[in-house]
Amino acid sequence: MKNHQIDAHNTVARAASRRTVLKSAGAAALAASATGVAAGAAHAAGDGGVQAGPYDVIIVGAGFAGVTAARELKAKGLRSVILEARDRIGGRTWTTEFAGELVELGGGAVDPKQPNVWAEAKRYNIATVAGGGAIDKYVVAAGSGFTALPLAEGSARVKAAFTPFFDGVDKLFPKPYEPFSAAGLLTAADKLSMQDRLDQMRLSDDDLKLVNGTTGGLSGGSSSRGAYTMLAQVWALCGYTYEGYQSINTYGLQGGTAALLNAMLKDSGADLKINSPVARITEAYGSVTVTTKAGVAYTAPHVIVAVPVNLWKTITFSPGLPAEYTSVSKAGIGAPNVKKIFMKVSDSSIGTFIGHPPEGFPLSTTVPEAQLPDGSTLMFAFSSDPSLNGADPAAVQSVLREMAPGIKVLSTKVQTWGADPYSLGGWACRQPGMLTGPYRTIQQPRGNIAFATSDIATGWSGYIDGAVESGMTAAKQVAALAARA
Repeated sequence: MKNHQIDAHNTVARAASRRTVLKSAGAAALAASATGVAAGAAHAAGDGGVQAGPYDVIIVGAGFAGVTAARELKAKGLRSVILEARDRIGGRTWTTEFAGELVELGGGAVDPKQPNVWAEAKRYNIATVAGGGAIDKYVVAAGSGFTALPLAEGSARVKAAFTPFFDGVDKLFPKPYEPFSAAGLLTAADKLSMQDRLDQMRLSDDDLKLVNGTTGGLSGGSSSRGAYTMLAQVWALCGYTYEGYQSINTYGLQGGTAALLNAMLKDSGADLKINSPVARITEAYGSVTVTTKAGVAYTAPHVIVAVPVNLWKTITFSPGLPAEYTSVSKAGIGAPNVKKIFMKVSDSSIGTFIGHPPEGFPLSTTVPEAQLPDGSTLMFAFSSDPSLNGADPAAVQSVLREMAPGIKVLSTKVQTWGADPYSLGGWACRQPGMLTGPYRTIQQPRGNIAFATSDIATGWSGYIDGAVESGMTAAKQVAALAARA
């Protein structure tokens, strides 16, 4: 998704004040994001045959990591072709339309604390925009149900319960962009799941529900899956404060993520081949051949695999990847099961609200996005419940009414990232032991093949910023390999 799930206490919606500016900028970006995107060339690959280039680098995946790598390679004098499985660019970001609005079905937030993506927006003169919509209530778990609190009271309760979760993180990650700087402490902490940390805290039942709604949601449904160090590093990157953490999803991009990605792609001069899922990557005799599922082969001296870690296991590598790569891909970094649901709603008995349900509830974070001209509200929510059909307004309404009695869900739009064959998961959420185990290994090239994905970023893993960072790193690695050839 290129950014973590937006927690209920992580943002007040980027709402109605953005609507006009986003829509006016969005049409061109959406048009460019389809098959007619303006790169060096953009078309579906044909059936059979060999496409020899001439290319210096083949990049697999046209998300932010892959496109960043292509742009950086051009600056180093290296020509690339990008093979994209989907009929669109963006990877786990996806700017589209719903209810007459521009929406992000994947990651969409950027922040000044995220230096790479913030610099890219400035580089291409793409404005960042913040919401200002009014929120009436903050819905949290209480007993066996929910209670709707005034916004300030609800936020204060979550802050009080949530902040102690990160006691000692300043010592664990004293240099957030150098996550291994406290190696001794880190080794022990990285063994903990988020559930392990919750167990240490011995919270009351109500306070536990205030925290595990975040930890369970980020982990893909169960706090036992996600590593404590995953969320702890994000807290450190946010300045070790609740206020820093809760602000990181305030800003979006004018025209959506597609506007920035298209600007970067155009700048890269790369050839783009859409509808080109990769089946095999074979390295032999100083070159690498990438073969698509349609049988089209591309050969170049170097390759950058810029797809989620969860997808590595779907590609046949020859020679095979070392065990560190294959084991992590099989276990998964991208959170499983997750989906993002946009909803057009009306008639909420509690007005506009942020929903912060506990782990195990069919919806996790629920956030208002915009007030619509017809008086209805655009909201979005996340879910890790495989049984919830996000495309069924009645099913979503039944769940949502437990938080907001009487609310009507008029229509929905959903992207189920966990079931998407070209992501097999959502945002990055490492599992216990991964950071201090195979992580540094899988950041490195194997032969003439480098890897780029937000999943393996050193800094903002799971965010667009991490994808940009990883793309830059992979481009440097390939340039160094090329210089030695």
